[in-house]
Amino acid sequence: MTLQPAIPVLRMFNVDMAKAFYVDWLGFKVDWQHEYGPDFPKYLQVSRDATILHLSEHYGDCSPGAKLIIHTDDVEALHAELGSRPNPYMRPGITLADWNAKVLQVTDPFGNRLLFNQALPDK
Repeated sequence: MTLQPAIPVLRMFNVDMAKAFYVDWLGFKVDWQHEYGPDFPKYLQVSRDATILHLSEHYGDCSPGAKLIIHTDDVEALHAELGSRPNPYMRPGITLADWNAKVLQVTDPFGNRLLFNQALPDK
């Protein structure tokens, strides 16, 4: 038996705002989108490389304000990429975390925080 990586479900309130943030700015792609009918809440999956996220407008799925740690091998390259697509609401920097990692933190329009984490070699 093996466990697979978890797929977090993040609360969103507007699918267009979510796509602008996750697809247009962060570089994810929409894998699929579902809604039960016209004017129903939307639910979609976005991915980039091995990272998969579910975004939900459904009230009962989850609360906004989640915090995710997404491991990367080159946080500076991601920082440069995001800087090439300016976001008027976000100008993140890279910080050194207490757990010996470089971290780039962004917050989506719904209060969810994504920490892109690059572990550093032990000293």
